[in-house]
Amino acid sequence: MSLHRPLGTLARGGNAVELTPDAAGWNHAGLRVLSLPAGGVTTFETGDYEAFVLPLSGGCVVEVDGERFELRGRDSVFTRVTDFAYLPRDAAVRLSTKDGVEVALPMARCDRRLVPRYGPAEDVPVEVRGAGNATRQVTDFGVPGAWDHADKLIACELITPDGNWSSYPPHKHDHTCDVVNEEIYYFRIAGRDKVTPSREGFGFHRTYTDDGDIDEDVVVRDGDVFLVPRGYHGPCVAAPGYPMYYLNVLAGPNAERSMAFCDDPAHTWVRDTWASQDPDPRCPVTTAEGTTARDTTTEGTTAEGRVE
Repeated sequence: MSLHRPLGTLARGGNAVELTPDAAGWNHAGLRVLSLPAGGVTTFETGDYEAFVLPLSGGCVVEVDGERFELRGRDSVFTRVTDFAYLPRDAAVRLSTKDGVEVALPMARCDRRLVPRYGPAEDVPVEVRGAGNATRQVTDFGVPGAWDHADKLIACELITPDGNWSSYPPHKHDHTCDVVNEEIYYFRIAGRDKVTPSREGFGFHRTYTDDGDIDEDVVVRDGDVFLVPRGYHGPCVAAPGYPMYYLNVLAGPNAERSMAFCDDPAHTWVRDTWASQDPDPRCPVTTAEGTTARDTTTEGTTAEGRVE
């Protein structure tokens, strides 16, 4: 069975994505994506999972363990870095929204119960990684070192400007490296306005193993999910005209959270070439203040928030 889950194949109970570790065929990482209309409210139990509440579009209020967090959110994943909330396991949660919201809930089975916590957008590190046409933005909202308030869960966002490559060189987080992580890719692809997610656009994703047991090259569109149980993953390629976003969710049995990786030795030399190349000036695409909106394919620059 393919590890690619096109939009709609993981829809359950009104949620656009309902992916438990059991449904993925592994033990730790999961993801939910749900939408609420204006004035909408939903409640749920976290059970044996910890989770982040990450607005994809719109904002919401999170109530858990007597705490109340107001998440300002954003118009789309291509317009702003958002604030978020951390949910502990064994918690009753209430989400509500005034104007409507779409949220992702990256999840991981965990052992320790921590306390809820709010993550302001202004504190989220934004990294420009790579160079040339391998330049991309990494938004490290839930990774070790930037966010240590989690037991097993790791999550980050990436934006790849149209025409660029990311998750490159191909790398893995499995038993042959220092850690073992299951990984989920959740894709959003912008349409021709480079802001609004649309099924019009597309990109490419590759995952493979040395033994050939996994070898997939797939076209991905807005709302698709790809599962990485093991093996090298990358590149992700954004087709010209269509910027690519993906949410990475990682979790594993490791005693300490880690994003340690091993490059495919056939391609790791590519990293050395970045020192002689300039980063793509379109990155970073977003900050907590808004979008830089710099597009080298058109004349002029528009800005929402600031321009760097």
